Amino acid sequence: MKALNTFDTELRRNLLVLFTAGLLFWSSLSSLLPTLPLYIDDVGASKQEIGIVMGSFAIGLLLFRPMLGRLADERGRKIVLLIGTIVAAIAPFGYLATQSIGLLILVRIFHGISVAAFTTGYSALIADLAPAETRGEIIGYMTLATPLGLAIGPALGGYLEATSGYGILFLVSAELGFFALLGIVQVINPPVHTQEQTEAENRNYWQILSSPQVKVPTIVMLLVGLSIGAVHTFVSLFLKSSQVDFNGGLFFTASAISSFSIRIFAGKASDRFGRGLFITFGIFCYVLALILLWQAYSPMVFLLAAIAEGAGGGTLISMMIVMMADRSLPEERGQIFALCIAGLDLGIAIAAPLLGIIAEQVGYRDMFGYGAAITSVALVIFVTQSSKNLSNSLRFALGLAPDAYALKNLKVRSEEI
Repeated sequence: MKALNTFDTELRRNLLVLFTAGLLFWSSLSSLLPTLPLYIDDVGASKQEIGIVMGSFAIGLLLFRPMLGRLADERGRKIVLLIGTIVAAIAPFGYLATQSIGLLILVRIFHGISVAAFTTGYSALIADLAPAETRGEIIGYMTLATPLGLAIGPALGGYLEATSGYGILFLVSAELGFFALLGIVQVINPPVHTQEQTEAENRNYWQILSSPQVKVPTIVMLLVGLSIGAVHTFVSLFLKSSQVDFNGGLFFTASAISSFSIRIFAGKASDRFGRGLFITFGIFCYVLALILLWQAYSPMVFLLAAIAEGAGGGTLISMMIVMMADRSLPEERGQIFALCIAGLDLGIAIAAPLLGIIAEQVGYRDMFGYGAAITSVALVIFVTQSSKNLSNSLRFALGLAPDAYALKNLKVRSEEI
């Protein structure tokens, strides 16, 4: 935390307001993680329909994240954050207003815009504010808002659903989103600092996506998104069907505590040991979590799976953000974040309907086994393709070499040539 003490008062206040808004935003969103699948189940949906409704959330992310990324680069980060919190405050009323599967799909798509906007604006703004030499540490601390929100939200949502019903649950979710909006209104919107014009500034989305420094992380996030979507959509239903005495809300709370704990150390350590080692570790943790769910027959194994899943999220997603910040200019950072994280969105979108069909055929347990195999492919791709060649990729993924695509390393290489 010493790095934060070097900032001026206005910047520290800006970061504190951002952190608080992020905490409220993720608490609002995650309060529905263990409860919304149960609500959809209660209105008479099949396993496949539950998957389609839950997966529709990612459609909103996929459709709107690219334009929101460009908006963040052209108009500043704050307007995108405002859009995200406004949608988070409105969407829960949509769930409250209908029990139609078709309308729930539309509400879920609309709700997805909130994450597309908020995560793009939040990540880009923090990357702008953090000095390059302590970027991992600052982003690590600021992204603690996510696991804290994911710890508070599911426990709160599970409690409200059990004691007060779905109506109060949706109202509280909307209220948390509204308070996040009030926080973002107070954020000072700094201009996006641009460097001298380069060819990179004129690249379109397809040119950016096809570049190796963006393409491989995006594919990895796509495959990992499948496992995240499987866990978030089906773990509560799996617990219910397996009759194991372990609450779905507690699963997500344990996951969030694990994520919180590891982020405290991972961000600062990545400034010293590099991002690749922690990304590799994060993907491995997701593979382990899915294997444990595949073999889970007791509360202890479910708890271990939650801890592994949280450790994966606490390292992989935050370190991927830091790595992409290292690889991007401020004036294209919003677009690059949007594209890379869109891979995660697509994985989540595919996961719910695709794995829902698999679950119909083989059951929830074996579905998690398939998920473990898919996520193992992501691990292999990152370890072998994350840098300019196989040798460099292996060394980077194991923390033995710097990121060849980081702008500071590219600059040093250019000067040497």
